[in-house]
Amino acid sequence: MATVKYTGNHVGDKAQAKSDLPISLTNPFSFLPLTVSVNPGLWPQQSSSFLPTFNTYNYSSAIMDSEKTQQGEFCHTIHDESLSEESISVNEPHHLKRNLKARHIQMIALGGTIGTGLFVASGKAIATGGPAGSLLAYMVVGILVFCVMMSLGEMAAFIPIAGSFSHFASRYVDSSMGFCVGWVYWANWAVGVAVELTGVAMIMEYWIDSINSVVWSIIALVIVACFNLFSVKGYGEVEYWFSFVKVITVVIFVIVGLCVDTGAIGGVNYGSSNWHIPGAPFHDGFLGFFNCLIAAAFSFNGVEIVGITAGESANPHKTVPSAVKQVFVRIVLFYVMTILVIGLNIPYTDPRLLSASGTNVAVSPFTLVFEMAGAAWAADVMNAILLVTMISAANSGVYSSSRTLMGLAQDGKAPKFFTFVNRFGIPIWAVLASCLVGCLAFLTSLFGSGVVFNWLTNLTSVAGLITWVIISLTHLRFRKGILAQGYDLKSLPYVAKLHPFCDIFSIVIGIIVIFGQGYKTFTTNPIDASNVIAAYIGLIFGIVLYVGHKAVRRPAFVKLHEMDFETGRIPRTKEEEDGTEGMYDENGNPVPKWKRYYRKALNVIA
Repeated sequence: MATVKYTGNHVGDKAQAKSDLPISLTNPFSFLPLTVSVNPGLWPQQSSSFLPTFNTYNYSSAIMDSEKTQQGEFCHTIHDESLSEESISVNEPHHLKRNLKARHIQMIALGGTIGTGLFVASGKAIATGGPAGSLLAYMVVGILVFCVMMSLGEMAAFIPIAGSFSHFASRYVDSSMGFCVGWVYWANWAVGVAVELTGVAMIMEYWIDSINSVVWSIIALVIVACFNLFSVKGYGEVEYWFSFVKVITVVIFVIVGLCVDTGAIGGVNYGSSNWHIPGAPFHDGFLGFFNCLIAAAFSFNGVEIVGITAGESANPHKTVPSAVKQVFVRIVLFYVMTILVIGLNIPYTDPRLLSASGTNVAVSPFTLVFEMAGAAWAADVMNAILLVTMISAANSGVYSSSRTLMGLAQDGKAPKFFTFVNRFGIPIWAVLASCLVGCLAFLTSLFGSGVVFNWLTNLTSVAGLITWVIISLTHLRFRKGILAQGYDLKSLPYVAKLHPFCDIFSIVIGIIVIFGQGYKTFTTNPIDASNVIAAYIGLIFGIVLYVGHKAVRRPAFVKLHEMDFETGRIPRTKEEEDGTEGMYDENGNPVPKWKRYYRKALNVIA
């Protein structure tokens, strides 16, 4: 006798057969029936009349009533003592594979989203707010980002799933909040892919202008799609080396820049002279500083990708906290030090800082400083690095948008077929859909003077800030719920520091920048309504998503005692609990200290 019992809380839950037979069944999609395959040759003759009924029984029909999908249970019993293990076979569906190693996630955390915002737009920030105004703005946004990452790290390490913060918002705030942040974030990266494809075309024109620029964009899209279609390990490996190139570039730039400033290279000791020219160090006062906040937020956009990778991390309890801690190093070394070096070497009045763009890499502040050091080849090298940067950003865009889309589908906020995962552990339909939308968005830049494309980019201009605010709000609810249900914070793999002050700081600063970033549109006389809408279309988009979902679905806010802290959670091992992880080998013998330190050193180098 075998009893097949289905219990589930959301799409993708496993149905388990509890009997004397070791059977494990999984229903890959909630809208498809759960079936069991039976080998007729091994099935007893007297039971053959039952075979068709069992094979075609729709298990999902017992639980997929429109309002009852949150909880389901169905039992079916086969009364046949002669039924053997060989007579039943189950087709297990495929799932995301935890193939991202510690070095992948750590390097993605360090340099995964270093892009044109730092390599190019940093010059405009200094020209806008002066050397001190821009430095202070990057420090403020850096603190905000680190606060957000601590909050996300606490939740993602505890419950490491794909599409993390969209799912967390639905779980701990309300379903409409998850719907809003999920689609805003997906649109941000899907359109972001198109922006990077456009940038690749411009970069290639620097070297080769005899080939239509569209060709280069198509080639880049195919390459990025291939990186994401075969295995998540492939994505991680490619992103590891892309990030490595960017990290090395920034480190070399900081060292060379400091040498140029002190006169060790170039023979001119600039010191802090550029901080004392008229109008410096705070150019245009508070408004200059505030404008730099917007530029800094753009530069940090994408840092939250670490939370998404948790769903495919081999050891999220260890890698996610480690990645969060490295974000602080990244903020100080890569952003704050870069802005400081640029401000020391180049006066904020230099007109070339305002001319820096993806089409004119020769005036990137990185290029200017390297040329001051006597590197005549700086423009070509920076052009190559920008090309790597844009392909890396497009690669991360496809990965992030596809996992977010899959997470939305798993929560019932997107078509269910996006939950499908192929045998390589890739949500193939979500990847293809994200690539297609990115391609369509890119095509809009080629027609109608790019009007539609400009509106699409405006639509996602504050998506990163909206995401950060919602992550912080979600974490406030998460922490209240976990304490209300009696959980010990020591049971969490990672605990965010200075709670709730960090969340409150992130929410307040984020909201100020979101609402204030379009203030210039109100200073014209008369006020141009189209400019106002263009400046705030991203905020309007998020509000429409939230209010629209709330009006149609009418979900209630999740109460503290109703919050689910178990589904998707990976229990901590005994070694993790008592702090002895890595101290013993597979045979239980103590690992020598020199070998433990050697392994730690290798991890740091990697």
